[in-house]
Amino acid sequence: MIPNLIWTALFNIPAIIFCYGYVTPTNIYILLGLSFIPIFFPKSFFDSIQLSRHPHFYRRIGVKYINKFSQNGYLVNEFLQKKYPEFKVISKTRASIRKQYYQTYFFEKFHFSLFLFFAALTVYAGIKGYFWWVLILIISNLFYNIYPNLIQQYVRVKLKSALSDNKIV
Repeated sequence: MIPNLIWTALFNIPAIIFCYGYVTPTNIYILLGLSFIPIFFPKSFFDSIQLSRHPHFYRRIGVKYINKFSQNGYLVNEFLQKKYPEFKVISKTRASIRKQYYQTYFFEKFHFSLFLFFAALTVYAGIKGYFWWVLILIISNLFYNIYPNLIQQYVRVKLKSALSDNKIV
């Protein structure tokens, strides 16, 4: 939970500061409302925007490296396994893998919606001439929304191959 809180604060605080200082509440509500529409999109939409069906592609663009530092990433899971040896991210049952597989859609919908919100804020900042804010919001969006979406796609690709493997119970 602590890495999640740090990650969230680090990349959301700039957007909060920008909204508080430069965007009217009405515009914030409109942008948030429009940005959260994708939460209602079907899974097929997110399948259609998936960049690749192969894990190698995601590794090449650094997704595996960034995943080390994410809330459910390698370093957090390694720490949990040291502290609680019985802890497993996923058991090797079909039900556990399916649950994790469908959870990736939930996380991707959330971060895609926030991606749209951050993108709208970036455009707004650009129109208003706040070019330092444009840069800050792009960096925040990259690390808080774009890479997490790519992580979900990467995990889903790996889990899909595991689900198609006949060795799983």
